[in-house]
Amino acid sequence: MKGIVFREFTDMVENHFGESMVDDIIATTNPASGGSYTTVGTYDHGELVAMVGVLSDRTGIAAAVLVHSFGKHLAGVFSRKFPAFFDDCPNTFEFLKKIDNHIHVEVKKLYPDAELPKFTYLQHSELEFELIYESQRDFSHLAHGLIEGCMEYFNEAFQIHREDVLGGGNTTVIFKLRRLVQ
Repeated sequence: MKGIVFREFTDMVENHFGESMVDDIIATTNPASGGSYTTVGTYDHGELVAMVGVLSDRTGIAAAVLVHSFGKHLAGVFSRKFPAFFDDCPNTFEFLKKIDNHIHVEVKKLYPDAELPKFTYLQHSELEFELIYESQRDFSHLAHGLIEGCMEYFNEAFQIHREDVLGGGNTTVIFKLRRLVQ
């Protein structure tokens, strides 16, 4: 997993829970990296999972909720750091369509070793859209938060239904989005 994700996670933890919490979760998990992350480095995703687990224990907030919140945070960070990806899209659906065939292609150019989830989609109408998430690592709650963060960026409202697909070696989740007409 790329270091930018770790850096933004520790920044979010510091902003919401304080610098001492960051120090505590790093000291408790004792990650192989030493807890020092560069944005371009690659680190074991298990380090992030362990830190989320300790943060959950310390705060009493479910790990899934923390990871979901981090996804929303990360969407805001990405919109500020990589505005071109967002500026080219008029709405959430158009942005989500670009993840695999445009955004992840550009990420792979910069970070050839990045292990990215796969996203496919089905658009049923102007109001209904399905985003299919597949990954060897289950960060589907992160993906859910990223989707909600994109909705906030585009100032749109959706009803989201999450459907976990069982079977196979990968985690597969279908996010069914229905645009709420205002």
